[in-house]
Amino acid sequence: MLPVEPRVIVGVDDSPASRWALAWAVGAARLWGMALVAVHVSRAPVHPFPEALPYTHAIRQFEEARSVELIHDLFEDMAGGTPSDLTTASLARLGEPGPLLVELARPGDLLVVGRGRRGGLDRLLLPSTRRYCIRHARCTLVIVPTPPASEPMTGPAVAARPSWMRWLSPRHHAR
Repeated sequence: MLPVEPRVIVGVDDSPASRWALAWAVGAARLWGMALVAVHVSRAPVHPFPEALPYTHAIRQFEEARSVELIHDLFEDMAGGTPSDLTTASLARLGEPGPLLVELARPGDLLVVGRGRRGGLDRLLLPSTRRYCIRHARCTLVIVPTPPASEPMTGPAVAARPSWMRWLSPRHHAR
């Protein structure tokens, strides 16, 4: 069940831009006392009549389970788990991320997306979620840029990472 009051809705995937957007959204939800809704939209093929093909139901279930697991893992990596001081919800959907995020966000909500770095081929093959949200969002839209690669991540987000990720960090070896 989604919260009724104004919400911070953040679109997430497994990209660095998405991780920063989730961290920003958690901070904003805490600051303004809003509910947080993390949404992962999988671009799995969607058949117009899923009942017609028996395997589409299995694909849908697999993708939704994978999406819920991804959201859980992102909360673990970026916030040390689902924040207990916030009202949170996780949504897994199939389709195009831009239209589904815009449809979910109501006036008064805060929609947060990351601004990733995409190559030319990606831009040709996949539509930009960020650009779609800029053109169609009916609420406040926040685009969180990915920090430059030269700036190391510090703070609780790094401390919450799995130990093998901290070990790979150049700062770990500098000690």
